[in-house]
Amino acid sequence: MWFDFYKKTLTYNIIIEGCLRFFVIFTPPIKSMEKDLVIKKSTIPNSGKGLFTKRDIKKGERIVEYLGETISWKECDERAERDEYGYVFYISKKKCIDAYHTPEAIARYANDAAGLTKIAGKRNNCIYEIYDKRGWITASRNIKAGEELFVSYGAEYWRDIRYNIKLDIEKQNEKQKV
Repeated sequence: MWFDFYKKTLTYNIIIEGCLRFFVIFTPPIKSMEKDLVIKKSTIPNSGKGLFTKRDIKKGERIVEYLGETISWKECDERAERDEYGYVFYISKKKCIDAYHTPEAIARYANDAAGLTKIAGKRNNCIYEIYDKRGWITASRNIKAGEELFVSYGAEYWRDIRYNIKLDIEKQNEKQKV
């Protein structure tokens, strides 16, 4: 019971006039707006599903926690070798959130508007953020109800994707020669 109480608070020890004073400041839990989000076909061609909001979102608002299996970066590399990759949120070498096997984790459906297929007028409206050692998608600008949520995957991600596409094309060309 004490542990549950402690998890939800910040504690401060302050020395006043030689006496140790113990203060507890309650911090409100972060509320995910998961109920205000919907998964449907992305507005970016060939991107599969996308994540959309049902209500207006203000800049800076934490939208949804990135959930999935907690694994190490080493395990991420091992899964990539088995072609089980594409939904990893890196927090540290010891903590990554992998949503590959967690289709109910809706944050994984946010696409990158600056990816392989760029559409005029579409730009990223969210950022990935680490807060309290957890991954979040946060609004980087005001977002209107009905809009798709877009977040940058980063240059390294797209470099790897392009490299993998190139390898796949080379494999197909080799098969056609035989």
